[in-house]
Amino acid sequence: MKTLMHRHRELCERAVDPLEIAAGLEAHGITERTAARFRHRDVFSLAEEMYARVPRDADQPPPPARTAPAARARADWALRALLPGALTGLTLAGVHLTDGRARFLVAAAGVLAVALGAGVALRRGPLSAPSGTHTWRPVGRTQAGAWWLFGYALLGDGLLGAALSGGPDGLPNGTADGPWPLTAAPVLALTLACAPAAWCAHLFTIHARRRLAGSRGLAEFAAGVRPLLLGTFALFLCALAALAALSGAVLREPAAYPETLALGALLLLARLLTVHRLPHPAALAVTAAATTEVLAPALVLTSHLPGCAFLAVPVEALVDAWGPGAVPTLACATAALALLLHASRSLTRASAHAPTGEQT
Repeated sequence: MKTLMHRHRELCERAVDPLEIAAGLEAHGITERTAARFRHRDVFSLAEEMYARVPRDADQPPPPARTAPAARARADWALRALLPGALTGLTLAGVHLTDGRARFLVAAAGVLAVALGAGVALRRGPLSAPSGTHTWRPVGRTQAGAWWLFGYALLGDGLLGAALSGGPDGLPNGTADGPWPLTAAPVLALTLACAPAAWCAHLFTIHARRRLAGSRGLAEFAAGVRPLLLGTFALFLCALAALAALSGAVLREPAAYPETLALGALLLLARLLTVHRLPHPAALAVTAAATTEVLAPALVLTSHLPGCAFLAVPVEALVDAWGPGAVPTLACATAALALLLHASRSLTRASAHAPTGEQT
């Protein structure tokens, strides 16, 4: 026991309750079997003894309240979260009001502005990823895959439909009735959903940490956080469905609910896992969905070569049954379901909710 306490002395000294020590031990790989070696029934019981045996200064004053700075920081990231949707709306308005070369320049400038706005929105607040050399590679893969998924939501269905009919006969012209149709409603809805995603992530983090402080065991904490996670996930999907309906009505396009909800669910879960220091499963799921969306039109275009018609058979069968939107819906929904199952196990662990420095 002395060796264990010496190894984790810093954790024990800064902990405010036994559950924080239990979360740290869990993060360092201490299991129920390890606790049994120290004659404890579980990790929480072991953490209670370690908490009790480490001396503390009882007269240390509590940290001063920081209500005003926290409120200002919250307003800061809330405004940042509105930026991607606002820039997407302005870009689409500019595309609809211009034509020819001017439309291309507006679209290119708009894509760059939306990318910068999304970076600003994700840099601070509840959707910001923790920094570290071990996270930047999977976070980068996730971001690259997410941008491909956004691009496919905008142009992929049109490309796939044109490829299945023998085309495409030209480049996209920024309209829904061109040779390569553009579907802007899902993209507008998803960028507008950055704000509810930030608030849902904030609510999940705040309530999970409150349960962490009030729980008396790791099993009790997990049982309380699991419905919180599912409720937060459902709340976001409801907000996204409303934004999809609004975007479709404003742009006079189909709302594309299955495709939009599947992609939104995947991106939210991937970001939640990344925020809570679990970026590798997020990167794997997003990359798998993006790869599927790359393969579908690639197989159809390759099938135009002599003797390769069989390559398009699976995609043609799927599109004939449910339309071009079935490809991204199936790819994103499958990846989102896998992430949801993983998150229901990993995000209900106390170690996933240790403070990361972004508290507001």
